[in-house]
Amino acid sequence: MSMAAYRLTAWPTAILAVAVAALSVYISFSRRKSRELERKVGELEISLKESLAKCGAERQGRIRAQLALRNALAKPLSHDLELTSFPMTPIGTIQSCFSTRNGTPRQPLLVPLSRACLVFDSSRVPPASLEGLGEYSHCWILYIFHLNTDLEKLWKHPSKSKFKAKACSTNIVPRLKGGRMGVFATRSPHRPCPIGLTVCKIEAIQGHMILLSGLDLVDGTPVLDIKPYIPYCDSIQGATMPTWVSVDNVLSVASVSFSESFSLALADCWVESEKMSLYASPNEFQSLIKQVLSWDIRSVSQRIRPHNSRTNVGTGDFASNTTDFADYSDEEVGDDRSHGISLSSEDIVYHLILEGLDISYKIDCAGNVIVENVTPSNIPKTQKNRSNYMIWKDKLS
Repeated sequence: MSMAAYRLTAWPTAILAVAVAALSVYISFSRRKSRELERKVGELEISLKESLAKCGAERQGRIRAQLALRNALAKPLSHDLELTSFPMTPIGTIQSCFSTRNGTPRQPLLVPLSRACLVFDSSRVPPASLEGLGEYSHCWILYIFHLNTDLEKLWKHPSKSKFKAKACSTNIVPRLKGGRMGVFATRSPHRPCPIGLTVCKIEAIQGHMILLSGLDLVDGTPVLDIKPYIPYCDSIQGATMPTWVSVDNVLSVASVSFSESFSLALADCWVESEKMSLYASPNEFQSLIKQVLSWDIRSVSQRIRPHNSRTNVGTGDFASNTTDFADYSDEEVGDDRSHGISLSSEDIVYHLILEGLDISYKIDCAGNVIVENVTPSNIPKTQKNRSNYMIWKDKLS
């Protein structure tokens, strides 16, 4: 074999030998690397198990501590109920068309056109909390009777609070025509815990706000919770009630009409009111007025007072939100406020405050309501940045 031929056959053999050697080195390195990785994975698995065991022990410790704290703070103590408490902080506020208690419906859904915006505290209720709620038509709202005139009694010792066990059910539902019944058999707002429950229609949801209708809540009402209305369990077929509970047909009026000058007065007021109104137009707002006044919103004392032969009258205080006050116009009363005067039903001017507008009306002995005028009210708004129709326009159309 020539030298040239030998070189041609020896050269591939050398290359192959080098390749085999390199492959052996690589395999050896890979095995060492694999063993090192397996060791590290094993160490990490052991560390993870130890961390999980530690977290589990800490979690069990936290649970035991939380249970102990809960029992200490919230467990009913038969010897001292004042030491029993739960964190109950309002999560939102109602921006309602009803500026005062007077005129606010006594029950939900009686005034379908009534609108309110529930504005949540975004620090407590993130917008994601409302996901899925819009698929329901109605919801329950738990709220506080924050305008109760006897609210300060709740901070007193039970022996000094003078809590009334029975409620007079003439101004609330169900009505007893002057009788009295245990407070828990009525829907009186004056309760040991001033918590109310109402149902309303969900019109739209946007960000941290819900537009509601059919609501019977006054402007500024603090809200504790909201829950979806579920027909199959919230509507109980065959539910019974006492015979003394009757439909309040006696609270409905014969008719509601408007004076010739009312529309012009409302148009003048609407220039400013539109900016903070939940209604699209003066006509829609006028329909709201008609729905509200279709029920006799006067208190029992107001309904009885005009029939007395001599009656002491006064201007009343809107800011107090008391429903037992009738407000009489200066034109009708004149300078005779300080002594008894004779008045008929047709002489008395009553006032309804809706969305900051003062609606004055009269009601005759036959139950016919005549809405006479509307002017801006001096009732301050509870919130500066109020929701209005333009925010909800696209979702209401």
